[in-house]
Amino acid sequence: MKKCGDPRVSAKAIVMELARLNEILRDNGIVGCGGAGFPSYAKLNKAADTVILNCAECEPLLKLHRQVMEKYAYEIMTALEEVAEALEADNVIIAIKQSYSGAVEAIKANLSSFKRIKIGFLPEVYPAGDEVVTIYETTGRVVPPGSIPIAVGCVVYNVETMLNVYRAIREDKPVIEKYVTVCGEVKNPVTLKVPVGVTFKELVDIAGGATIPDPVYLCGGPMMGRLAHPTDVVTKTTSGVILLKPDSHVANALQPHVKLQFARAKAVCCDCMMCSDLCPRHLLGHPISPADFMNAGVSLKTDNVKPFIDTLYCCSCGVCEMYACNQGLTPRTLIAEYKSGLRKNGVAMAGQVEVKPVSAQRTHRLVNKERLTARLGLSQYDGPAPLDESDRKFGKLKIMLSQHIGVPCAPEVAVGDKVSKYQIIAATPKTSLGVTLHSPVDGTVEEVADKYIVIRT
Repeated sequence: MKKCGDPRVSAKAIVMELARLNEILRDNGIVGCGGAGFPSYAKLNKAADTVILNCAECEPLLKLHRQVMEKYAYEIMTALEEVAEALEADNVIIAIKQSYSGAVEAIKANLSSFKRIKIGFLPEVYPAGDEVVTIYETTGRVVPPGSIPIAVGCVVYNVETMLNVYRAIREDKPVIEKYVTVCGEVKNPVTLKVPVGVTFKELVDIAGGATIPDPVYLCGGPMMGRLAHPTDVVTKTTSGVILLKPDSHVANALQPHVKLQFARAKAVCCDCMMCSDLCPRHLLGHPISPADFMNAGVSLKTDNVKPFIDTLYCCSCGVCEMYACNQGLTPRTLIAEYKSGLRKNGVAMAGQVEVKPVSAQRTHRLVNKERLTARLGLSQYDGPAPLDESDRKFGKLKIMLSQHIGVPCAPEVAVGDKVSKYQIIAATPKTSLGVTLHSPVDGTVEEVADKYIVIRT
């Protein structure tokens, strides 16, 4: 474990203007390393008094953040301090679970070098990593419905994003690689560092191959991930590749037939309220109630549109349909369908929404992660996935042009061009929300399409 004063790392913080930090993050292609990939520079705001590092890693089976934190605690904490300095934020909180003992020890070993940083322990629950939940657990502040963390003076980054910030500031290295946990029905579960653009099948091969024929591929975690294909490729937001049996609960839940599910809801929903009682946002006082939505939807009551409009406040964590509902119904899926329709028709969230008090029952209704993993039928896969950062050569890489929220990157290379590692190959206009895209390898551009660039090594 690296401790403060390690000769490989300068202990002196780099003090820089916010505009310069903004430029570094944009030009080095730094985005959120999970979820939708929000460009990290766009979060920088001097209205923040608190910077939070999210090391909750609350999705079952994923193991990357705790291992990266354990190995690179000093570097990550250095970057956190520099971001806080640029924002003039007085408080820095590392939000982490006590069960991540190796990472916690690494953080504690370096705390004396970082006067602003403290540890904020999170409960062992899902979804502790939802930034609204993370903020409440570490600061007691409730982000208003439909708002973002800066509304309560917070900026939230995850572990890998902050390591990328360090590498950009201290090593002048852009984002070209990604940490990915590969697990489930594979011979040797592992957490890999690989170039962006590698296929999921190549990751599975490194993990020893699949243990069953025709497995279902899942990109991300089992609660908020999506079904994938072996030829899909790693992007800046890929956190996990999980192989499952085709008849598994999670695999079936991720491919619902919406019309059939709506008909099932009309037939068997018993209005038990469990989906709302356990909804993490509902428990924080947000106006999302899956039970009210289901009741209005299955009864076809349209005199009150509030339950339908309130679907816009759903964070799609999946607790309602993957854990709470005893009838096997799919509130999240049906809510997502309504949300999509509302947005297509230009229906937006209400302006100012009153935040109700946090539920007095909240503490007793949090979803234990170990119990969730068992409920999903995944306990057998919940073992080690050790970190492997070995350099590997790949024949070609398929670099997607849209890897973040905002405007997709436009190619700046042509077929036949020779490119070098770290070279910019695509970018977004400076006036648009977006970042640059860099080549992970030395190679030749083999194809330039509307949605991707292929580089052969």
